[in-house]
Amino acid sequence: MTSSPSSTYRAAAARAPEISSSSPIEGNNSPVTKAVTERNRAAKKLFAPLAPTYDRYARLLSFGQDPRWRSFLASRIRARPTDTVLDVACGTGAVTLELIQRYGCHVVGVDQSSDMLAAARARVGPEVELHEARAEELPFADGVFDGLTFTYLLRYVDDPAATMRELARVLRPGAPIAMLEFSLPRNSLARAPWEAYVRVGLPLAGRLISPGWAEVGRFLGPSIRDFWKRWPLESLLDLWRAGGIVDMHARQLSLGGGVVIWGRRGD
Repeated sequence: MTSSPSSTYRAAAARAPEISSSSPIEGNNSPVTKAVTERNRAAKKLFAPLAPTYDRYARLLSFGQDPRWRSFLASRIRARPTDTVLDVACGTGAVTLELIQRYGCHVVGVDQSSDMLAAARARVGPEVELHEARAEELPFADGVFDGLTFTYLLRYVDDPAATMRELARVLRPGAPIAMLEFSLPRNSLARAPWEAYVRVGLPLAGRLISPGWAEVGRFLGPSIRDFWKRWPLESLLDLWRAGGIVDMHARQLSLGGGVVIWGRRGD
């Protein structure tokens, strides 16, 4: 018989150490400015109203790939039941729940959107610890987590390098870290249909769903191109290294439509 998420989480929580949480304004060693940035506000404005329908249409508009990517992301953490893992930019809690069900570990979720956290709460139940906070300034002490995941995050922060340092700050030495992001197909045969989809198909599909999803459809293609223009893969890996992450790996998924990068905090 498969145990429920709630029972699995309760067992993990009973084993988990207490996480020291401080105010997101003071009491930690965050290297990032306290001010909410324009990118923060834009991401929140764009996605927060979509929380009730996010999972359904993220699956549909990615042709079923988004859940597969999140599952692969969680598989890179290899947590133990006694571990406590932080899921940053947890959104509606899909990766949070995947981690709990896969490993039976204690998971703490963080997102800047109360709307997304409400959807996450409905998904993972009342026992899971969720915090409304910015990834750039996590309300936790140094070195308290045994693993960390983050999803579609670095495109929405002004200073990805400082954000990576902040993510590394809350990890214990040697702990794994993994990210999921949209990617640009490197193969020209895959890139052509990708461009057609994000330029025409995705905006059209968004308009058929709702005005909010229409805005997402117009936004995503340029956002993805701009991010990888500013941060080619090797530059992004250099950024991880500068943040104190070692033993890094990257794998493109679904013909290059997504990428998962993972490594561990240096000792």
